[in-house]
Amino acid sequence: MRDIQIRFIGAGNMATSLISGLFNKGFNTNQIKATNPNYNQREYIRSQFNIQVFDDNNEHFGWPDVVVMAVKPQVMKTALMEIRDNIQHTQPLLVSVAAGITTSQMQDWLQHPNAIIRTMPNTPAAIGQGAIGMYANNEVTDSQRFMCEQIMDAVGTSVWVSEESDMDIVTALSGSGPAYFFTFIKALQAAAEELGLSAENAALLTQQTAVGASLLAERSDVSMDVLIDQVTSPQGTTHAALMQWQHLDFENIVKQAVVAACQRSAELSSDSQ
Repeated sequence: MRDIQIRFIGAGNMATSLISGLFNKGFNTNQIKATNPNYNQREYIRSQFNIQVFDDNNEHFGWPDVVVMAVKPQVMKTALMEIRDNIQHTQPLLVSVAAGITTSQMQDWLQHPNAIIRTMPNTPAAIGQGAIGMYANNEVTDSQRFMCEQIMDAVGTSVWVSEESDMDIVTALSGSGPAYFFTFIKALQAAAEELGLSAENAALLTQQTAVGASLLAERSDVSMDVLIDQVTSPQGTTHAALMQWQHLDFENIVKQAVVAACQRSAELSSDSQ
């Protein structure tokens, strides 16, 4: 990976996380270039990583192996059309981190066949703990798949899906998922405070419980049902709480939320056509 050249179109939060992760993986300053229209953000990227950052997406384009499209979905079409000639000339792997933009849409905007990988990182990528789904079109080679894996694994754990429609599920699960957990943490903490615990202690215990349970689930070789049973005594405190959730149909509430997010992801993809 030491001879790979990567160009970021857009250098916002997700690009910053990816660049930081790549440097942690051993990349050097000569391998990465970036563009961003905002002067302050360009200066931040320069000072943080000591890489070349331009305001023009085509400036010093060179011969990148990978072009990471880290722009907002609503400007993806414009950004791709700006660099279309350079993409056709150099034929790099295109990696998109924009939600709701399909590989076929990108292909249409480029007006010629290209290797394109659509990814869906999530916000914990900012601390190297992301969960990333990836889909590759038919133009992508095995070596390009490997390159994308190396980039995404620099900020977390990545998985491939075989159907692009599955990216809507990925978006609903891991893309939106952090907000689900944050909402649960917030509610759990608020309940503890209402019962009389100090805000400081409620926050500390709630957050550590979330971290500990997540790590235990990750490292355990038993099912979630077994882990639940290990906490739950017959007619005990956990049992009382779980019975209340069962009465409220908690699992179906979660399911319906994920279904709604998945449907909205599909709608956004359709709306951007």
